[in-house]
Amino acid sequence: MLTVNLGPLTMGVPHLLLIGSLLLAMLTGWWVGRASARNPEQQVFRLLLVALLVARLAFVVGYFEHYQGELWRVIDIRDGGFIAWPGIIAALLLGSWQAWRDRGLRKPLGVALAVGVLSWGFGSLAWHAFEQGTRLPELALRDSSGAPVALQDYRGKPLVINLWATWCPPCRREMPVLAEAQARKQALTFLFVNQGEGEDEIRRFLDAAGLNLQNVLLDSDGRLGQQVGSMALPTTLFYDADGRQVGSHLGELSRASLARALEQLEQGAQP
Repeated sequence: MLTVNLGPLTMGVPHLLLIGSLLLAMLTGWWVGRASARNPEQQVFRLLLVALLVARLAFVVGYFEHYQGELWRVIDIRDGGFIAWPGIIAALLLGSWQAWRDRGLRKPLGVALAVGVLSWGFGSLAWHAFEQGTRLPELALRDSSGAPVALQDYRGKPLVINLWATWCPPCRREMPVLAEAQARKQALTFLFVNQGEGEDEIRRFLDAAGLNLQNVLLDSDGRLGQQVGSMALPTTLFYDADGRQVGSHLGELSRASLARALEQLEQGAQP
């Protein structure tokens, strides 16, 4: 399961883990600070913002070459480009300094930080372990000529599967980035699995956008999205050569976030 439906909203599991850890940290800080009437809620929220900012800056610095020519994308956090550990270290250091300066905040803020970081860390580890145990679905789709194609036939090389639709603006924006990667990364297999649309509609979009994609597959009933547990588009899945899922990305990919995902996929493929 990659997403959770909350009424009309669809949220990714990693986002829910972050929000849940924040709420748990705030609740714990309030509970511990009741006796001294010190609630560290504002400090916890500000530390989260600091952590996110530092994590984003660390990602941008590490993959800055992919932002050259499009510097405005540095502030476009929709690509999910964050490196967590520098942000966590920055938040812990700043939180420790705040607690040292204000004796009344030491216990509630310290406990809140510990609960928040540990709950997010263990939740993320559990989520990663769940992904590592997920296999490539045994599902037959159709290629652009209408012939049946089994996903299992693509095992043997690292695999990138993009779930998309022509009506989805983020899908349309990221498609040139994925097309470039497909042309450049010959050691990887890219599958573009359209969700719920017909051949003519797909062909008109590709022709109008000037995209020459290989391995465009049709999933008229959206069965792949249902099987992998994602109701959000675009969704990109990463599998190793044995068909084991090693990562996923919900939302639009930028050149930088795709570069990091492919880097991790290729590192996992090395013996």
